[in-house]
Amino acid sequence: MTISVGDKLPEATLSKMGAEGPETVSLSSLTNGRKVVLFGLPGAFTGTCSTSHVPSFMRNADALKSKGVDEIICVSVNDPFVVDAWAKDTGADKAGITMLADAQSELTKAIDMAFSVPAIGFHDRSKRYALLAENGDVKVVNLDEDAGVCNLSSGETMLEAV
Repeated sequence: MTISVGDKLPEATLSKMGAEGPETVSLSSLTNGRKVVLFGLPGAFTGTCSTSHVPSFMRNADALKSKGVDEIICVSVNDPFVVDAWAKDTGADKAGITMLADAQSELTKAIDMAFSVPAIGFHDRSKRYALLAENGDVKVVNLDEDAGVCNLSSGETMLEAV
């Protein structure tokens, strides 16, 4: 069942690039006792993800943080090397967006946001969504159903909901 308002975020192990290479990060360590925005998208370096979704959170990062959001986290079903390169390419790292890899689609599957389009090499990728969680409890979930569209899951829409 797709994650909904009132649900608890599941435990999941994500990864990021650290000073010594790939590092694992538990989702609970990022959400316990904190107010976070988490957004997921189909993949690094893909059209709408790079030109619309990530930039929408970059534009709204300061405003979200001024409303009490402790961290803005982007989750992509890619490896941590690709996600790190993408963070630098988009400037998301400098904008204060935490970019995390869900390389095995663990979180994506656990919250029922996975989809596949084998013809273009998408296997267990993430649907486009954004959610707000407080202490791991989901308060807002915004899901875009149409491919290539970033409206409901945008930074602007989340800013209105916070």
